Amino acid sequence: MQIIESVQAMKQQAATWRAAGQSIALVPTMGALHAGQEAMIRAAAAKADIVVVAAFVNPLQFAPNEIMARYPRNPDEDRQMCEAAGATVFFGPAAEVVYPPGYSTYVSEEKLSKPLCGISRPNHFRGVATFITKLFNIVRPDQVYFGQKNAQRIAVVRKMIKDLDYDIELMVVPTVRDADGLAFGTRNYSFSANQRAESLSVSRALKKVNEMVANGVRNPDRLIAEATHILGDCRQVRVIYVVVVNRDTMEPVREIELGKCLLAISVWVNEVRMIDNTLL
Repeated sequence: MQIIESVQAMKQQAATWRAAGQSIALVPTMGALHAGQEAMIRAAAAKADIVVVAAFVNPLQFAPNEIMARYPRNPDEDRQMCEAAGATVFFGPAAEVVYPPGYSTYVSEEKLSKPLCGISRPNHFRGVATFITKLFNIVRPDQVYFGQKNAQRIAVVRKMIKDLDYDIELMVVPTVRDADGLAFGTRNYSFSANQRAESLSVSRALKKVNEMVANGVRNPDRLIAEATHILGDCRQVRVIYVVVVNRDTMEPVREIELGKCLLAISVWVNEVRMIDNTLL
């Protein structure tokens, strides 16, 4: 596996692959990789000739009250996982390489990014869209891979691909869960035993809602109420939002259309912010 830290070197290498007719898959990450991202890399390796894993802690994604320095970093372990999963290149540029002095150009999606996480993190998706746009221009991938857990990010990037006329296929990999049902996440490893036990209320709520839908419930208010009740039983869990939305528009729905709606949850478990969702 090749390690590249320069934007120019990454562009040159990508141009060489494209000239040779090789297909390129991009897996954007913020590093500190876990089993969910490993599944994305393996899915990409099964489809494309070349797999580029970008590992970059993007400063534009952090709100003023979020401390970027606390974000986990495990570069050696990340490279080992990438190589074992079939990555061709580990692209890990420094922040000053991606955003050099004087940088002042940003990409902003103005509709799908506004609700849900966009309410409490108003600049988050501008940071996502800006960096993903730069990655698209640097790597020029044929496919880009995301995990289903990041449903709003998927919707924003899909809209960006359409609006900016990128010829890129967005691939969604199902959420990978631990044996107890908790979706893998970068910050989960900081949980105490009690915090982890309480965080499982999220996956319990998602499972219960899907059972209700399978039994014929189509009223979003009933589903939201049940999920909120389950989360409310845990003292360390503070709800940010529980909503049923259209998976493409992120807009609330009045009635469930199977396969088109998802229940999305965001909570604080003490100081750790969690997101999760389930397609209904």
